Amino acid sequence: MTTSEELAQRLLDLHHRPNPVILPTVWDVWSAEACASLGFKALTIGSHPVADSLGEADGEAMNLEDVLGVVRRITAVLDIPVSVDLESGYDTPAGELVRRTLDAGAVGINIEDTVHSMDSMRSPQEHADYISQLRAAADAIGTHLVINGRTDAFTTDEQPETQLEDALTRMRLLEEAGADVLYPVKVPSLDYLERILREVKTPVNVTAHPVNGAVPDGLSLQEVSRLGVKRVSFGPLLQRSLTDAMGEILRPWTPAS
Repeated sequence: MTTSEELAQRLLDLHHRPNPVILPTVWDVWSAEACASLGFKALTIGSHPVADSLGEADGEAMNLEDVLGVVRRITAVLDIPVSVDLESGYDTPAGELVRRTLDAGAVGINIEDTVHSMDSMRSPQEHADYISQLRAAADAIGTHLVINGRTDAFTTDEQPETQLEDALTRMRLLEEAGADVLYPVKVPSLDYLERILREVKTPVNVTAHPVNGAVPDGLSLQEVSRLGVKRVSFGPLLQRSLTDAMGEILRPWTPAS
């Protein structure tokens, strides 16, 4: 059985290859095993699809132990690296969050700057400080937990240029804090994505719909590779695309009204 240290290093290495690592976003053992069987080298567990699969709300409406229970079931049947979206950290001290995440079998973590219990965003420095604490806690354990530092700067009501400057400020601080990957969600344009890729040194994560392409502008895998994106995940969009496919498959069997 591969150790956590080995899985973590493997996940980190996948972010430093010429082509981006594709991390299908899964929510249960079935979806995880289905993706792993196709040859994907690593997976990520998404908070939104996990919540939907359990009939719960996203935004930390579940408790941390419920989420980590899903992680344990998935990592128990796989021998590839698994990362998990733990939203803003469930109001959990960094050291405890790292320990419980690694104990559940995940070797990567996604942490965002929207604190759902407060319905507000952390300041850039507050978010960087939490990421720094996570890095220090993982280092103390001796496993390089791969930290994906997410910012929701593009989801605010500010003007787009202000959003971009805020996102860049936050990502630069996350780089200094020890994040391994930077994840600006909902980047509104290709120009903005290209500027982000020019101005940060750390690998960048984009979201993609498995049928319609990556955000922004429905980019293909070849296009995001050319741009220099190093990580692609699907958020809730893989699960939603399967819902669409299920509708097509079952439509001929729908009972007449």
